[in-house]
Amino acid sequence: MITKRIIPCLDVKDGRVVKGVNFAGITDVSHPVKLAKFYSDAGADELVFYDITASVEERNLFTEILTEVAASIFIPLTVGGGIRTLGDFDRVLKCGADKVSVNSGALQNPNLIKEAAQRYGNQCVVLSVDAKRVQGAYHVFAKGGREDTGLDLLDWVRRGVDAGAGEIVLNSIDTDGVKRGFDLEMLKAVCEVVSVPIIASGGAGSIEDFITLFQTLPQVDAGLAASIFHFGEIAIPDLKQALAEQGIIVRR
Repeated sequence: MITKRIIPCLDVKDGRVVKGVNFAGITDVSHPVKLAKFYSDAGADELVFYDITASVEERNLFTEILTEVAASIFIPLTVGGGIRTLGDFDRVLKCGADKVSVNSGALQNPNLIKEAAQRYGNQCVVLSVDAKRVQGAYHVFAKGGREDTGLDLLDWVRRGVDAGAGEIVLNSIDTDGVKRGFDLEMLKAVCEVVSVPIIASGGAGSIEDFITLFQTLPQVDAGLAASIFHFGEIAIPDLKQALAEQGIIVRR
């Protein structure tokens, strides 16, 4: 079994970290720089920074806060939100990001994945997908989960990986913020059609949910969560200790 990663996610809106349920009901959490440093010091393996309204507001990501976050941590940083062009990739990487996450921008211009992978390498390009069940099928959603594209999830991740995406973040809108466990059914379906690393996002509510994720789907490389870490419900050292005790290999 490969080493599993634990990744906190900072959803940033108007310069503050926020969190919602099913991509709605947004509440304020903390300042991103303060929280990022806390997670870096606490043993997180990586950090994800999403400017969650950049795409829907059709603006560039907040680079000033991003630069401060990148300077405050010593772990890999993935950044997304409003990434529409190679220029956006370049700007975010120069701010200190290690990887760049594309979602709505790739839906608008699928060639963006290929172009970015050719220029920066597959390992730099992360395809983030917001998906939800619609009449028995998995649909891809755009603009922060607001817009049903009608695209089939499995077709879209195949296309993204074929174009050069080196990693997939699968965000289940159905389980987001609900804290009843990761969407194992959706994750399994994606694991069966692509071979790149997959990060599970949406639904973590307990240490047991991470144990179940990695034991049920050993193909999944990482578990991403927000509110359970933000509100102190789970401490990352405690989570890693519990995973290790179950024979799940983690970075200590």
